[in-house]
Amino acid sequence: MKQYMLSVHDTQGAAPPPPEVMQQMFDDVDKVNQQLQDAGAWVFGGGLTEASDATVVRVEGGRVLTTDGPFVETKEQLGGFWIIKVRDLDEALAWAEKATAACRAPVEVRPFQDEPES
Repeated sequence: MKQYMLSVHDTQGAAPPPPEVMQQMFDDVDKVNQQLQDAGAWVFGGGLTEASDATVVRVEGGRVLTTDGPFVETKEQLGGFWIIKVRDLDEALAWAEKATAACRAPVEVRPFQDEPES
């Protein structure tokens, strides 16, 4: 079985949905999470706080530097993610279809690199 990450993208500056729509989104995501768990595809998942809460850590010239905010300046930021374990890309895309409907946001599907055989 292959592991995939389904990542949800938020658009910075977009107006948040009304509270009742946001609650329905949370409920819909909970349903997808339960379906993933029931299917045995769930590995891990979670939502993230705003990109402005990020701290970036890097090494420059042998010194460790930390800076506030996201690493890149972009309109789209990672808003949450799932790690799933499924047979193939087609199955991952089927879960992404459910995830994007629940989140009402774009969902990127990306496979993990294969582990080297020991």
